[in-house]
Amino acid sequence: MKKAGLLIILLSAVFAACYYDKDELINPTDLNCNTENVSYSGTVVPLLQANGCLGCHSGGAPSGNISLSGYAAVKTVALNGKLHGAINHTPGFSPMPQGGNKMSACAIQQIKAWIDAGSIDN
Repeated sequence: MKKAGLLIILLSAVFAACYYDKDELINPTDLNCNTENVSYSGTVVPLLQANGCLGCHSGGAPSGNISLSGYAAVKTVALNGKLHGAINHTPGFSPMPQGGNKMSACAIQQIKAWIDAGSIDN
């Protein structure tokens, strides 16, 4: 009986040690999403406009005191992580849009690619 119990424990440990997550299931990527040559003016601004971000985050009193009006303002929230955290609904960040669905996976990937490339004004 002791050998059977020991064998079960040993096999459980072996199977648990072999566990792995498939990265593509945890972090899906849109294979048709172009994340190369993304730019501020040609990619980021149109995505922010199309997703209604400027409706709340522009003007004299932007929501949450976070302005997305102009390159300097967007770069600030891009570099401090708030932009990607909010649009990706990352825990610890206020998910944007509030009460709404996330941007498309492709839009998030494109904005992340721009941030990772240094948030260049191009």
